Amino acid sequence: MYKMVKKRLVMAFPASVIADTPHLREKTAKIGYIGRAAAIFKVDEIIVYADDPKVNQRRDLELIATWLNYMETPQYLRKRLFEIKPELQFAGILPPLRTPHHPLKGNIRDLKVGDYREGVVVSKAKGGVLVDIGSENPVLVYGAQVDVNTRLTLKIVKLGAKVEVQVVDRAEVPAYWGFTVTVENSSIKTLLEDQRFDLIVGTSKFATSFQDAAKSLSEKWAKANTVLLLFGAPTRGLFEIAKDQRLNIHDTVDFLLNTLPSQGTETVRTEEAIMATLAIFNVQFGF
Repeated sequence: MYKMVKKRLVMAFPASVIADTPHLREKTAKIGYIGRAAAIFKVDEIIVYADDPKVNQRRDLELIATWLNYMETPQYLRKRLFEIKPELQFAGILPPLRTPHHPLKGNIRDLKVGDYREGVVVSKAKGGVLVDIGSENPVLVYGAQVDVNTRLTLKIVKLGAKVEVQVVDRAEVPAYWGFTVTVENSSIKTLLEDQRFDLIVGTSKFATSFQDAAKSLSEKWAKANTVLLLFGAPTRGLFEIAKDQRLNIHDTVDFLLNTLPSQGTETVRTEEAIMATLAIFNVQFGF
């Protein structure tokens, strides 16, 4: 197995992933499956991109982003950050992530110095702001000047009569700290031209098998800081999506791979391809 150093892992899939699913409940469940896969394999960012220029996909993009953001938010913060709305009618079937930033215990006595927590600002206070971190009482963040309902990542620095915390960047947290969600409203072309990706890997059943490219991919993977795994739609793969943008997919990605070269079904759903691909990459690179 090729041992990697920690790097940023990003995956992107199209808005039309839910287009062939008629009911809101099934759409919700499908995105729940994808979000769960992302958390299992420590994906740092999920990008949902528009892939059909003939259809206004804004509604589907917003739906998917809402469900993924809801999943990623710790349970104790959801009531503060999400209003009751029709899109979340079936939020109860979204699987729990059970990542380190979704603690099951919230009592002050369960906290330890050095722990990290997600919190949301509930009110202004003398000297700072009060933040809900899922414990009995909100904690005071000294010197912070942020708006109510702002979400913060915090580190416990002192325990006692009062809990002292400090604001940190989530990138500083040593454990996997969930994923962020980005919506790409324009096109796959914009995504492929993003200079922050050192390595872009597309997936297609018409591509080179993963095994045949593993050695050269490992060499590129070792040098990359930010990797993008790119997935197509249920009925239109990356070749078709790129063609709509007048792109040759081979010219715009570093590798185009078939991660299920011996599939026993005629088609593989996007959510299935995501789980399988992340699992294969995990075995190969050990993230």
